[in-house]
Amino acid sequence: MTTALGLVAGTLTTVAFIPQLLLVVRTRSAKDISLGMFIIFSVGVFLWMIYGIINHDVPVILANAITLGLALVILWFKITLR
Repeated sequence: MTTALGLVAGTLTTVAFIPQLLLVVRTRSAKDISLGMFIIFSVGVFLWMIYGIINHDVPVILANAITLGLALVILWFKITLR
């Protein structure tokens, strides 16, 4: 039950990034996204993923690996669409 709860929570917090990514792709603009916030956030998500790996916590690993991927794509757009 605890793993299922973690998977649902991880899915929701990860899926929350998809509308932002789609907006950036559709408008070809990331000017209103804070570069500093996304860098700090990405480092935090990376550390959570490492924490999950150390503790063999699959929901934490999966959610943070996918979230990190989405955040890095948004960061890439932020940096390249100047």
